[in-house]
Amino acid sequence: MTDLAGGAGGEIYRDGRRLATFAIRNILYLWDLNRNHKKLMDEAKELKDTRETIQRKISRFEKPGIGEWIRRASDIEKEVKELESRYNEVTQHKWRLLSRANLSKEMKENCKEVCSQWGEGQKKIADLVSPERVTRKGTHKLEENSSLHKVLQHVLQFLNDKKIRRIGIWGKVGTGKTTVLQNLNNHETVAKMFDMVIYVTVRKELGEKGVQDEILRRLLLDVDGNADVNVDAWIISEELKGKKCLILLDNVPDWIDLNRIMGIDENPDSKVVVASKYDVSNSCVMKVDELVKVEPLSHHEAWNMFQKKVGDYISNPKIAPLARGVVKECYGLPMLIHRLAIAFKEKGQNEVLWRDGLERLKTWDSVKLDYMDEMLVRLQICYDDLEDDEQKVCFLYGALYPEESEIHVDYLLECWKAEGFIGSASAFTRARWSGHRVLNKLIKVSLLERSDESKCVKMNNLFRKMALRISSQSTNSKFLVKLPEGLEDSPKKEEWEQASRISLMKSRLRTLPKTLNCSRLLTLLLRSNMDLTSIPNWFFKSMSLLQVLDLHGTGIASLPPSLPSLINLKALYLDSCSELKEIPSSVEKLEHLEVLDIRKTKLNLLQIRSLVWLKCLRLSLCNFNTANYAEAQVSRFDLLEELTIDVGSLEEGWDKIVVPVIKELVKLKKLTSLRFCFPKVDCLGLFVEESPVWEHPDLTFHFSFGYHDSDFAQILESIDHPGHNILKLANGDGVNPIIMTVLMKTNALGLIDYKGVFSLSDFGNENMNGISNCLIKGCSEIKTIIHGNEISEAVLQWLENLHITDVPELENIWHGPVQAGSLSRLTTVTLSQCPKLKKIFSNGMIQQLVKLKHLRVEECHGIEEIIMESENTQLENQALPKLKTLVLFDLPILTSIWVENSLEWPSLQEVKISMCFMLNSLPFNKVNATNLRSIEGQQSWWGALVWEDDAIKERLQPLCILN
Repeated sequence: MTDLAGGAGGEIYRDGRRLATFAIRNILYLWDLNRNHKKLMDEAKELKDTRETIQRKISRFEKPGIGEWIRRASDIEKEVKELESRYNEVTQHKWRLLSRANLSKEMKENCKEVCSQWGEGQKKIADLVSPERVTRKGTHKLEENSSLHKVLQHVLQFLNDKKIRRIGIWGKVGTGKTTVLQNLNNHETVAKMFDMVIYVTVRKELGEKGVQDEILRRLLLDVDGNADVNVDAWIISEELKGKKCLILLDNVPDWIDLNRIMGIDENPDSKVVVASKYDVSNSCVMKVDELVKVEPLSHHEAWNMFQKKVGDYISNPKIAPLARGVVKECYGLPMLIHRLAIAFKEKGQNEVLWRDGLERLKTWDSVKLDYMDEMLVRLQICYDDLEDDEQKVCFLYGALYPEESEIHVDYLLECWKAEGFIGSASAFTRARWSGHRVLNKLIKVSLLERSDESKCVKMNNLFRKMALRISSQSTNSKFLVKLPEGLEDSPKKEEWEQASRISLMKSRLRTLPKTLNCSRLLTLLLRSNMDLTSIPNWFFKSMSLLQVLDLHGTGIASLPPSLPSLINLKALYLDSCSELKEIPSSVEKLEHLEVLDIRKTKLNLLQIRSLVWLKCLRLSLCNFNTANYAEAQVSRFDLLEELTIDVGSLEEGWDKIVVPVIKELVKLKKLTSLRFCFPKVDCLGLFVEESPVWEHPDLTFHFSFGYHDSDFAQILESIDHPGHNILKLANGDGVNPIIMTVLMKTNALGLIDYKGVFSLSDFGNENMNGISNCLIKGCSEIKTIIHGNEISEAVLQWLENLHITDVPELENIWHGPVQAGSLSRLTTVTLSQCPKLKKIFSNGMIQQLVKLKHLRVEECHGIEEIIMESENTQLENQALPKLKTLVLFDLPILTSIWVENSLEWPSLQEVKISMCFMLNSLPFNKVNATNLRSIEGQQSWWGALVWEDDAIKERLQPLCILN
């Protein structure tokens, strides 16, 4: 019994202990429920991230066992989700103690499994292939001090700047942008700076997703798992997080949005360099911090490159001049130089083959050359990339003008409108805005170029030949274009009749065919054929579709009776036909004519009085009958939108008729553009007070008050500001309220030989806030440009260009304190022939010039210092941060640009110094030699310079161009 009792008691005791232990453990699990839940969730997130990382990589690099690991990880994640669901349920029923304890225990055990699976996953990731740090590109290494090498150094400098993240390289096709980018990719410095370099060529057909896929492949990530651009952008961004990555994008279109493609803004340690034929500085989505333009090679560089690739053959004195002719046809494009060097190297020293090759090269638009066809295909990418047919036909039209010739923008846009290229806008103002939009696009992609002439463009001859080749392949847009040199005889009849557009400009044509069947002809340009004195009577008979006819500068005395056959003619240019005095009386049949220019002809208003539907009319004083103006009134042309009346300073009679002309002028209610000369201020006041269009915001004007013959005033006109209002005050005296009224609407001001004012401030600083361009010439009483005393607000804050020449009493540009914001947009300053000028940058002025890019000072014999020490005692080392060019000419007592070597000149690229013999030092010790392209000066001056140490002289010596 005792044994039984003892046995039973022992068993109960042991059961009690087990029960107590079980209870204690459950109590502990119960207490640790929240902690076990949090730990499990954290570990499960790590496991999920690992699984997703592996899944992104396995499409490219499948390894044994990875698929099984992913399946097991997915199962574990499902188990965790079930436990999460149970946790959410039991936490709502706190009295279910046992269930809560059991759940806590399962979570703890599951957490061990999660950690184990995560550890195996990390090993799997380590086993996967990692992307290479840099994938080298096959390209030739750039030569030291070459222009492309300087571009490369410039970009490297920007990459070293922590504040700069996006860098643009742009220039026309074939200039070497890709070569620069490839050298950047291969550069040792880049490999040390970044954890990874990604190079992508953005082909047209890729689109956003295609660019993403290229980046994903470079990162060895899955490109097939997702079609969502936003998701892929997140994946790329996550992969690059915490890494210093350099993205190199070649051939970039202007639509690319890097933030949308790869979330670049989320990766502050990554940088981007884009190469494009577009000026990406103005892109709405692809903003860059710094922009480097790649220019064509200089003739010297182009010759050296060609010479090295061809070899010793060029040393042959018979081959050398032919080789130079070949290089000339390359237009400084490395791509073309490389291809032609290969082709001509095969010709050895055979002079006949070289000569034949050069002649064929000059006429390759009519002769098939394989290597030029290849170049054409590459160049044609620019044409094919144009957004629409409107831009393409406008570009092709430019090939009608002689190579490298100046094409006036207004004239070109009128031709585009007449041909129907720039939309269906009937209003001239709207059509011009549409035309400028197209023009800016063509300039942006380098298919057209800005000219040195202010309102002109030109077409590079290589692109012109490409355009002619494209037009020759068209079935409905054949061009007939002849080279100006030596063309005396008219082209063959069949050439005339097959063409839709014909250009025989600047030739020596004497005769034209008597009869033709030109039923397809749309444009005929016979401009500047002085020897062409007559047009056959029935020459125009078959040209009923003709829309543009340009006879400017021909020697014709009359227009033939077949002119009224041009029933679709929209633009007729007869200006500078100095002998032209007769026009058919039935000219009223030209019912679609919109543009007529008869300046400098002997035609008069009576002869065109029936063309009342004209929208754009250009006249000069010789078109008026100054003895009896009332016979033909300007107000007859009541649909005019644009009117120009040119009056030269030597022409007499304008004073007699100007008032009745103005009284007719104010009746024109549709005017949107007026170019007019007001000889007296009362005449200007008459127009301002009585014209209903004066208050209209769409009116643009080009007014001259007084007479002048200064061609220098053309700098007031600009392609970039087609809607700017221009006011030229010439040979006047004093200030008048009417002038101040007009000034308030003026954007470009010219002051020429004007008296009675001592500064621009005399006109009222508040009246000049809209001025962006200013020319002051020959004003003998002006002593300063702006009086800063008693000014409490910024003035001339929109001024961009300031040109001052032949102002004998000018002592300084700014007198008195400079208000913050004044001159803050000034980019160009030109000072010439101002003998009393001593002070350029007054105290406080230089701090405002944060955008000044170009400074030219010449023949100012009183200048001793460019930046005066006494006026700039606390000048910061970053002063003039945007200055690119500095030109100093004939400054005989100039001793200093800046007395110290403290300035960094961060943007300085070009320095030209001539006839400054007392200038004995240069303040360029801190200038970045990779930016500075050249220092041009005289040999004797350079030899006399005093250097702080030899290292600085050696650094700048290679940049010198001595003469």
